[in-house]
Amino acid sequence: MRIVSVGSALPKHFYDQETLLAAFREQWAGRFFNLRRLEDLHRNVLVGGRHLSLPLEDYASIENWGQANDLWIRVATELGGEAVLEALNGAGLAPSDVNAFYFVTVTGIATPSIDARLVNRLGLPPTVKRVPIFGLGCLAGAAGVARAADYLEGHPDEVAVLLSVELCSLTLQREDLSVENLIASGLFGDGAAAAVLVGGGRGGKGPTVVDSRSSFYTDTERVMGWDVSERGFKVVLSAEVPDMVRRHLRHDVDTFLADHGLQRSDIAVWVSHPGGPRVLEAMQEALELPEDALAGAWRTLREVGNLSSTSVLLVLGEVLASPPTPGSWGLMSAMGPGFCSELVLLRWDEKPG
Repeated sequence: MRIVSVGSALPKHFYDQETLLAAFREQWAGRFFNLRRLEDLHRNVLVGGRHLSLPLEDYASIENWGQANDLWIRVATELGGEAVLEALNGAGLAPSDVNAFYFVTVTGIATPSIDARLVNRLGLPPTVKRVPIFGLGCLAGAAGVARAADYLEGHPDEVAVLLSVELCSLTLQREDLSVENLIASGLFGDGAAAAVLVGGGRGGKGPTVVDSRSSFYTDTERVMGWDVSERGFKVVLSAEVPDMVRRHLRHDVDTFLADHGLQRSDIAVWVSHPGGPRVLEAMQEALELPEDALAGAWRTLREVGNLSSTSVLLVLGEVLASPPTPGSWGLMSAMGPGFCSELVLLRWDEKPG
C-alpha cells in the first residue's frame, strides 16, 4: 500500500496572529480581567497566523450551534472537494477511480456526512465504500491513513482516499473564559487535506505503508476532547498533554520499531502532528530527536496553526513533495482524545513500483 499524493485546501480568509489577538481583546475586554494573560497565551503558542472559514467580522453574527454547524457543512463541503480533487490530480487519477472514501473530522457533524455530499459533487462512483469517522481528533490524520491502508491490504488493486476537514474556528465558545478556551482561540485554525493511497497491485511512487500501531492509555478520557452542550463543542484541553507525550510516546515508538528490527536512529523522516510548542518540545525530548527532525511540524504550526487531524497530512504533503533518499524509513505519528497515539511506519522503496 502506497501513499501516492496529498492535496490541501485552506480558506481564503487569512489573518496574522496580531490581528486575531486584537479581535479577541476587543471581544473579551469587558469580561476578562487580565488581558495581558490573554496576549501571553496567544503569543506563546508561536503561531504566526491562521486561515478562518469566514471573514473575521462575520463570526459575531453566529448566535447558536445550529448556525455554526450549518456553516461548517457548507465550508467543509467546499474545502473538502478542493482537497480531494487536488490529491487525485497529483496521483494522476480521476474521481471515478476511487473505491473507498474515508472522512475524518472532530469539528462538526452532518448526516448525510461530508463524504456523502461529495459523491455527486465530485463524480465519485455510486459503488464507492464510504467510512465517515468522528471523534479521533488530532489523532485522525495518522489513524485515517492506517485504516485506509488496512482496507487496501485486502483490496490490493483498489484506490482509497482519506479526507480530513477541520474548521476549528466554528467551534469557538465566545462566553468561555477558561484557560483551555483561551489557548484554543490562539492555537487552532481551519483547513482540509486529502491523501490518496493505492494497493500493492497498482504500483506507483510514494512511501509504502509498512505497518501501523494504536495505543490507548487507561483512564485518560479527560485529557482532551469536547464537552457538548446546547452551545456546541466546549474544548477539553488538559495541561497533562505534554506529560502524556513524555510518559508514553518513547515506549510506544521503541516497541513498535523493535517489532520491525528498527531503532529510532533508523528513522530518517518524522511526520508528526504539530500539537503545539510544548507538545513538540516534549516529543523532541522524549524521543531524543535531532534539532531539525520536527522542522516540518514546527513550520506548519507557525504558518497556519494547529488544524487538528488535518495538520499531520499537511506535514506529510511536504515530505511527498521533497522525498528522502530511496531506502529511507519514516514514522508518522499523532496523539489525540482517548487519550491515545497512532503510529504509521513508512518506507521509501529502492525501486518504486
